Amino acid sequence: MIGRMIPLAAMVLGVVAGATSWGRAQASNDIVIGHYGSLTGTTATFGISADEGIRLAVDEINKKGGVLGRKIRLVTEDTQSKPEEAVNAVQKLINQDKVVALLGEIASSRSLAAAPIAQRAKIPMLSPASTNPKVTKVGNYIFRACFIDPFQGPVMADFAMKSEKGPKAKKIAVFYDVKNDYSIGLREVFIERVKANGGEIVADESFGEGDVDFRAQLNKIKGTNPEAIWIPGYYSEVALIARQARELGITVPLLGGDGWDDKNLAKISGGGINNCYFSNHYSAQDPSPAVQNFISTYKEKYDGKLPDAMAILGYDSMLLMADAIARAGSTEGPAIRAALAKTEGFAGAAGKITIDKDRNAQKPLVILKVVATRNGDSFDQKFEYVETINP
Repeated sequence: MIGRMIPLAAMVLGVVAGATSWGRAQASNDIVIGHYGSLTGTTATFGISADEGIRLAVDEINKKGGVLGRKIRLVTEDTQSKPEEAVNAVQKLINQDKVVALLGEIASSRSLAAAPIAQRAKIPMLSPASTNPKVTKVGNYIFRACFIDPFQGPVMADFAMKSEKGPKAKKIAVFYDVKNDYSIGLREVFIERVKANGGEIVADESFGEGDVDFRAQLNKIKGTNPEAIWIPGYYSEVALIARQARELGITVPLLGGDGWDDKNLAKISGGGINNCYFSNHYSAQDPSPAVQNFISTYKEKYDGKLPDAMAILGYDSMLLMADAIARAGSTEGPAIRAALAKTEGFAGAAGKITIDKDRNAQKPLVILKVVATRNGDSFDQKFEYVETINP
């Protein structure tokens, strides 16, 4: 019996192996694109939203016949919201999955960690939303599909001090994440602009990503009597800061950047984020057909969920990468890189994208006002459109 079973087992294994090889052969014609993002961890909504937007774009591209007559196959790796895991994810995507291009990361710190690997491998990398200017300076294979902090920070300083729609503040406190490249960069350009505008930075306090108690720093800030507080951080900490600031009797407006964008901002802050402002990549209130069509198809695919900025940027990034591959007429890294660098007036859902000489996207930003309303023991929110600022 045993003697007869061995050949049978071998035969079964041979069939399985053959099927696996055949499956790989069938899949080998696909164009494999990697996405690395924070599907878990402190900023999980960033990666999840981006991945959903990317997958929606892949569906649409493949339904239209793919690119260069081939289907797109997306492979997503979780960074767990950690720079070291971003490195591991990109190494796997390049070395094992043999991707021809990369999308990611949302967070600048994680993009900065992984970008050198893509650069060395000559694999084009397009970040949907890393706004720190250092990201694309890693090398000529690194691109982004969003505006950068040297634009975002000064715009918010001007809004805080000069806009009729803003708080008209002259004395401003800064509370930033010392562990976060995104936050550090935004702090610097914001302070520079405030001083250029004749304003005063009355406090400059810091916290670290993952902190949950900010009362000591907030008490120091309170003692300086600011007229507004600039918090260039991620939603995970910003919501808790807003809650604790209000508990301590700080009532002035809080202002921030695109890292605030999260559906639970008002809920986690206990309504403390009400009447505060942040810059972002798009407004769901934008009446343009491109925006509204995207929102409609996204809601249809994801059970009625309203897309955030990371979703629409993920979507546009995938479309832009596919467009570059089509224009390159090739899946070779250098050819894709060259095509991305020549992008001009690409019509994305969140607006037209032109890639400049530094591989950054020239795009406008919107300023949004957070409106929190009580709903029983919790809070609902909406992001009201305030204005659009062009580069």
